[in-house]
Amino acid sequence: MSKEDAMSRTPPRDRIIETARELFRKHGLRGVGVDAIAEAAGSNKMTLYRHFGSKDDLIAACLTEAGKEAAQEWDEWDAEFPDDPMNQLHEWIGCAVSCAIEDPRGCDIANAAIEITEPDHPARKVIAQVKSAHRDRLARICRDAGFPDAELLADALTLLVEGARVSWQTVGPQGSGSRFVSVAEAVVAAFAERGKRAV
Repeated sequence: MSKEDAMSRTPPRDRIIETARELFRKHGLRGVGVDAIAEAAGSNKMTLYRHFGSKDDLIAACLTEAGKEAAQEWDEWDAEFPDDPMNQLHEWIGCAVSCAIEDPRGCDIANAAIEITEPDHPARKVIAQVKSAHRDRLARICRDAGFPDAELLADALTLLVEGARVSWQTVGPQGSGSRFVSVAEAVVAAFAERGKRAV
């Protein structure tokens, strides 16, 4: 099936979101207009605005979709390692390095947070919800794994991955972000040792 055939079978709303996400990743949120999105999606502005009241609402919908995709990763770890939170934690570290470092375009949510400065923009709420939900799920995994300072460990790992992402985007593979896995594993080991001493 050709790309054109696949697009024609995709509902217009989904097609617009998929196309917009691709264009936003390539050109930035401010670098592409609704005309270009509608045309690339094989649609028109009227259809776009019927599904999304504004470009800002479309951006929020794209980020919501990105958040759902990320949440599916967590669900897969839950299903694959239902009684093994340490394995889930190591899966998170592996996933974090591929998302933060191996993708040169970075995280859609983090990139949007940098571009969108208006506090009342509909995407700001989505950004905060997605990032908070990810951090909370990471904290739950750390708690389930028996770390006494689970919240602090989750915060440390969250800050570490965000820093690794920025390092990779600014100085590339020669920067400290390239050592994310070894640093993250060292942090986990240090928290585990700290927990043993506290017993």
